[in-house]
Amino acid sequence: MLNVNSENHALSNTVAVIPAYNEERFIASVVFLTKQYAATVIVVDDGSTDHTAYLAEEAGAHVITIEHGGKAAALSAGFNYAMNLNPLVVVTLDGDAQHDPADIPLVAAPILDGSADVVVGSRFLNRQSQIPAWRQVGQHALTYVTNTVSGVSLTDSQSGFRAFSPHALRNLRLRSEHLSVESEMQFEIRTHALKVCEVGISVQYLDKMKRNPIRHGLQVLDTILGIISRKHPLLVFALPGVLLACIGLTTEWVVLRTIDVRHILLMGHAIYGGFLLLAGLVLVITGVILHSLESIVARIRQEVATNPRHASASDSSSSLQGGSSL
Repeated sequence: MLNVNSENHALSNTVAVIPAYNEERFIASVVFLTKQYAATVIVVDDGSTDHTAYLAEEAGAHVITIEHGGKAAALSAGFNYAMNLNPLVVVTLDGDAQHDPADIPLVAAPILDGSADVVVGSRFLNRQSQIPAWRQVGQHALTYVTNTVSGVSLTDSQSGFRAFSPHALRNLRLRSEHLSVESEMQFEIRTHALKVCEVGISVQYLDKMKRNPIRHGLQVLDTILGIISRKHPLLVFALPGVLLACIGLTTEWVVLRTIDVRHILLMGHAIYGGFLLLAGLVLVITGVILHSLESIVARIRQEVATNPRHASASDSSSSLQGGSSL
């Protein structure tokens, strides 16, 4: 258990990042409460049209404004700013008062004791909150899909209440454009072999949902498919290409066999088989090229990570770009 001095040390080295879009109703109270558990509170205003940025700043937060970059861009900008403060742990939570800042020490603890690189605050682990049934169905469905394809098992893949070690933030590369950044993180956790764990948190829903849950679910699935195609191009492109090419070859063999035996040209079958064969070859070539490019990128990242001079240059470049690569 942490003593008082270690708790104060942890507090002084804890940074909270809050992405926000049109959250003027709650953002000031969220910042005030969060400041009790984090030395620095960073609010990333994602192009709000209300008074979110003003109220956050008045409440004592450092405000970064971006222009509708999406949650991944907001988190990346916040992470880059936070890393300049040399924190021991960076915590993220939502700006709609859904999360209780009093849970920050609980979420941050596994980072501080070195047992995890990423901690996810789960709404469904030892659940203490009333969660609407329709939310549970949607979240469990997205969690099942994300767990299955990422290879990282969590009980709440969509939770925005998380804690990160500096090591984790130096490795995360977030590219998603919608509210699917949490699913993307699971792939990054697997790619970089980061240690992840979950702790149970409480939540409350004080405002109506701002986005269509069906649209949100489809965006998450679209992101997952995009990540799979990028990380496993041989599976997504080459394997279906081989299957199509085999069907095309089989069809062309039937056409040639028919010509030999019955002296009849099955024109439709010939065109169909040729199309499948060509499409299959294109997919195979695409898969091989993308796989080669992904391997080259992975090798470059590994070399940069093992070379401190290059790593520092890379971090400086990322900061100048406003965090678009974190």
